[in-house]
Amino acid sequence: MTLRRLIPLALTAGMAAALAAAGPAVASTAPIQLTFPAPAGPDQIGTVSLHLVQAGRPDPWVPGRTRELMISLTYPARHADRYPTAPYMEEGAWESLQQSDFSLGPALVPQTAAHEGAPVDRHPDGLPVILYSPPSGGDRTFDTALVQDLASRGYLVATVDHTYSDDEVEFPDGRVAQRVLPAHQTTQQLTDEVAERDKDMRFVLDELTAIDHGANPDAEHRKLPDGLRGAMNLNEVGMLGMSLGGATAAATMLDDSRIKAGIDLDGTLFGPVVTTGLNRPFMLLSAADHNRDNDPSWAQFWNASTGWKRDFQLLGSTHFSYFDAEVLVPQVVAASGLPAIIGTINPARAITIESAYVDAFFDQHLRHRPEHLLDGPSPRFPDMVFVP
Repeated sequence: MTLRRLIPLALTAGMAAALAAAGPAVASTAPIQLTFPAPAGPDQIGTVSLHLVQAGRPDPWVPGRTRELMISLTYPARHADRYPTAPYMEEGAWESLQQSDFSLGPALVPQTAAHEGAPVDRHPDGLPVILYSPPSGGDRTFDTALVQDLASRGYLVATVDHTYSDDEVEFPDGRVAQRVLPAHQTTQQLTDEVAERDKDMRFVLDELTAIDHGANPDAEHRKLPDGLRGAMNLNEVGMLGMSLGGATAAATMLDDSRIKAGIDLDGTLFGPVVTTGLNRPFMLLSAADHNRDNDPSWAQFWNASTGWKRDFQLLGSTHFSYFDAEVLVPQVVAASGLPAIIGTINPARAITIESAYVDAFFDQHLRHRPEHLLDGPSPRFPDMVFVP
């Protein structure tokens, strides 16, 4: 996967130069065992992967194929320690990633904190649902640290692989579908990509509704976790996306009123939502060099939006600070020679800050708990600038 593929068109010259300097990792001799931080919430977490096929919808990018997706559900779990932890990626997808420009050198696939197939820990009011869309050329696992934190605080998070837009999608039979879209795309091509991802997300939300009513849409009919039926609160659905996934979050909210609130993690926006805006809560979180002054799509969207809205900018960060590079890159820099492309902010602090703002946003708008963190500048987090 080329690193440039994760960046919207509105790159500043400084970021473009940094990416140009970032080549494939330099191999080291000893394998690195990568790890993830423990989720900060009180709940243990479980996970399950599903293979979904959208009958009647041809794949937009590969002729002759029906649209199929892989998704993962991550949720609060009970008796989680009785179940194995899930790897960050399946073996075939990890090998594909390691053979790309984004190779992490001789690193071993990390285990996550999520336990495969663990029973759902049902909450009295149901689990609010959050949809996650990854960067173009990314994978549904790319914000695992953030997703795990949300699940540990009582949310069910559905992360979605957009087949042929993502770099590698591994299916249950071991087949790995590779990205077919070009690394460099025009504005119209990116707009079309967002439109297809929007369709993916609305389909996934339909399937989650079916699951909550007792159906099992997995193409292989694999067993779903105990307690999943009826566990979701589908009246409280949010969406989160990074880079082009953030653009997808805004586009999907415009088209689907079931989504009550959304967050864009540093992604330039595309499509009708840029000029129509949204009438429901939406938050922009940006890197240090990205803002409404240098991204016309953000400025237009902001001015057109009539719903609750916030804009925050993380000092010392780059685009890469908003996905798991912030977790993984520091572990391999010394051994692999991968450039430190995650900015100057302390990685652990960046993760803490991002999680705090994402948690507060969804707590306020899906759980209806006022969160004063979002009201303006915070003395707790001076690195996160409130942009009026």
